[in-house]
Amino acid sequence: MSSRTLASRTSRGGPLGPATVHSLHAHPGPVTPLGDRTGGHWVVYSDGASRGNPGRAAIGAALYRVEDGRASLVDQVSESIGQATNNVAEYKALIEGLKLAERHRPDRLTIRADSQLLIRQLEGRYRVKNPGLQALHLEAKRLLEKIPHKLEHIPREQNAVADALANAALDGM
Repeated sequence: MSSRTLASRTSRGGPLGPATVHSLHAHPGPVTPLGDRTGGHWVVYSDGASRGNPGRAAIGAALYRVEDGRASLVDQVSESIGQATNNVAEYKALIEGLKLAERHRPDRLTIRADSQLLIRQLEGRYRVKNPGLQALHLEAKRLLEKIPHKLEHIPREQNAVADALANAALDGM
C-alpha cells in the first residue's frame, strides 16, 4: 500500500508510535515497504471499538511480517465505521485485517484478537445467533478459507496496537 493510500486509511494521516517495532505487542512503527513480497509467516492483530453499544464505532488492524523471529509492521487500518455494536466492529476489523493479509499471499497467518466471541465463533465453538453478525461471519470465513491460518484469543494488553488504531479513529470522529 502506498503511503498516500495508507494516510487515507489511517486516522489523522499516519502510523502511531515509535520508529521501530521490537515486539508484536509494541506500538507500531513506520510501515515497512515490502513491495510485492509474498509467502512466509504473517500476523494480523485486529480490534473493534464502540463508544456506546451500539454507538460510534471504529476498527483497527495491524499486519506484520515475521522473519527470523522479528516482526515488521507492513500495513495497518484505522477507520471509523459509523454507528455499530462492538461485535460488529470486531468482525469488520478482522475482515479488513484479512484483506490486508490476502494481498501478500502468506504461507501461514496468525490472527490475534481480544474478542473471545469473535475467535470462538470463527473456530465453530460458539454459534452465530445474531442476524447482524451472520453475514460478517460468512465474509470472514470466506477470507479465512483462502489462507492457512491459526486463530488466537489474546488478552487485551497484548492487542495494544490494534486497540490504539481503533481508538485513534474514534477520537478523530
